Amino acid sequence: MSVSRKSVFSGALALTLLATSGYLTVELRRRAEQPVAAAAPLVAHATHQAAGAAPQAGTYRYERLAAPDRTVVRDAGGAVLATLTDKARTAVLTGPGRVFAEPGTTSATVTGDSWVRLLPQPWRAGAEGEAWFRTWFQQSLGSTADDVLAIATQYMAGAAPEKDAKGVRYRGDASFGPINPDGSTGQDFRLEQTDFFDYLGIPYTFADKATKQPDKTRYGAFDCSGFVRMVYGYRSGYPLLSKDVAGAGLARSANGLARFSPGVPVLPLTTLPGSDVTVRPASIDALQPGDLVFFEIDTRTGARLDHTGIFLGIDTDGHPRYISSREEADGPTFGDKGGTARLDDNGMYAKGLRSAKRL
Repeated sequence: MSVSRKSVFSGALALTLLATSGYLTVELRRRAEQPVAAAAPLVAHATHQAAGAAPQAGTYRYERLAAPDRTVVRDAGGAVLATLTDKARTAVLTGPGRVFAEPGTTSATVTGDSWVRLLPQPWRAGAEGEAWFRTWFQQSLGSTADDVLAIATQYMAGAAPEKDAKGVRYRGDASFGPINPDGSTGQDFRLEQTDFFDYLGIPYTFADKATKQPDKTRYGAFDCSGFVRMVYGYRSGYPLLSKDVAGAGLARSANGLARFSPGVPVLPLTTLPGSDVTVRPASIDALQPGDLVFFEIDTRTGARLDHTGIFLGIDTDGHPRYISSREEADGPTFGDKGGTARLDDNGMYAKGLRSAKRL
């Protein structure tokens, strides 16, 4: 994908970014006080479990917060166990510490104890008293089974391949797409419009009943929205749509995901008065791991949002990082090849950030 840098943001934006960075540094220090696993060459998961049995449901405390409306679950000592956002299926649970690393493209690592999983249905205030939630929470709290963040890192460079019982490779090092015969380095070098089923090499029937066939030349690849659909849809179970339409599923493109798909707009898309020009959010404090982030970085697409990824967390330098499938890196990365994957600097992606959604 060819990308052109937007015009330099105003001094007010620079001050906003500096303030955001300061906030995130405090957040990193808080997390640093919690035990995490040692770094590894690619992705490391902590293998230890919290000592003792999980607390009984009666010892949980449920606190209501706003912006966005959500329920925070705390243990008897006040420690946060889960964050559940109204109208969203994405839940963030506290679990064993772990480290995500990509030494080939960045010296920064992302450490933390956040585990992102999908609820069986969207959260609503008071659902903690319902049987479906109690069952799900008991099974999910403390689980180290692959979550959204772990799945997202299973397609980076060097990730080991793995096949399912039918012989379909469902994880492993992914490409962005085939080489564009009319492209050049930095100028549409690889073709877009490669979806998750192309990576898999199998036909797929979507929630809207359409069936699509894979392109053999795109096997083992997906573009930025195809990556999100692989992680949240095929691997995690969120319904998928075959095209960019509003409905109870994830649309095909970054623009469709941002404008049409279900979810809670934690960083609402904002346009300048009297125009369709979109602007960067004034603050990114509301982001939590697992949120989808959306960008406008290609001047040729106008107001259309043309890139998307998944917010991964705070890196070891105190900066927010996201993971996405990029042409320059030829696949999923949270590193800095072809532009930093930070959301708080003056890089192309940080300046191009436009909105975020919690599925």
